[in-house]
Amino acid sequence: MNLLLTPRAWVRRHVVARVRPLPSPLVGRRVMVTGASSGIGEATAKAVARRGATVLLVARRADALERVRGEIDQMAREQGWSGGSAYSYVCDLTDGPAVDALVRDVLAEHGAVDMLVNNAGRSIRRSLTYSYDRMHDFERTMAVNYFAPVRLTLGLLPAMRAQRFGHVVNVLSWGVQVKAPRFTAYLASKTALDTWSRIAGRETYADNVTFTNIRFPLVRTEMIRDTDVYHRSRAKTPAQAAEVVVRALEDRPLTISTAVGNVTEVLNLLAPRLMDAVAAAGSRRFPDSPAARGERPPG
Repeated sequence: MNLLLTPRAWVRRHVVARVRPLPSPLVGRRVMVTGASSGIGEATAKAVARRGATVLLVARRADALERVRGEIDQMAREQGWSGGSAYSYVCDLTDGPAVDALVRDVLAEHGAVDMLVNNAGRSIRRSLTYSYDRMHDFERTMAVNYFAPVRLTLGLLPAMRAQRFGHVVNVLSWGVQVKAPRFTAYLASKTALDTWSRIAGRETYADNVTFTNIRFPLVRTEMIRDTDVYHRSRAKTPAQAAEVVVRALEDRPLTISTAVGNVTEVLNLLAPRLMDAVAAAGSRRFPDSPAARGERPPG
């Protein structure tokens, strides 16, 4: 399957690398990672720097962002990395003018961004029963998960196309294939980005600018901390997720999905009403959390 998805990368990784050692394709690249102050973003930034890239860290929390930048610089010195420098940029990606200023500053300081990881996001697990008067849930998730990465990508694309190289990785969810109940706000915003990037990639393909959509399963980050049902669920660690992002940056596949997501997507097409019934029955086993119901804890 990998040979069909990324033939050049497959040959490089499985044929050429057997003959002679090859450096990572990330060496010397300028890679921007959003949501880099924790979780998948932090782990990805460190993994990318370890492979010799210049990492541009973007997040809202200045203190946490500076901590990550300092740790990358320290690891680069201690381990003698070739490259691996890091720069931090504090930005609220839902603030349009702030994103525009970020793009101007980064382009002025670095010339172009070779690769972008749209990782920053917001998740909400709440059924429609508790969402009738919460239109702001949908507006907030679209602002963070869709409009923000689209605006940032649009700002960086002209320089990528001018240099005839660029790659954008979007951190999404397998839910865009599964269509899981109680995630209407979250999955609608992720699906919008999935579709936008798929079409954008066709327009920029001739300029050697490509997109990868990663449909992750559950990853144990702060985003899922308050959802009780996830405490007992299997989940990837941020470091494991970061390795998937690195492979997406190096090999540039169209999508990275799970077997469960792919099978469910096919079943949703072949037997949509049956899958509706299965999803409805399954969702009753996992009710809304007290937070989603608007219940305050004692005290």
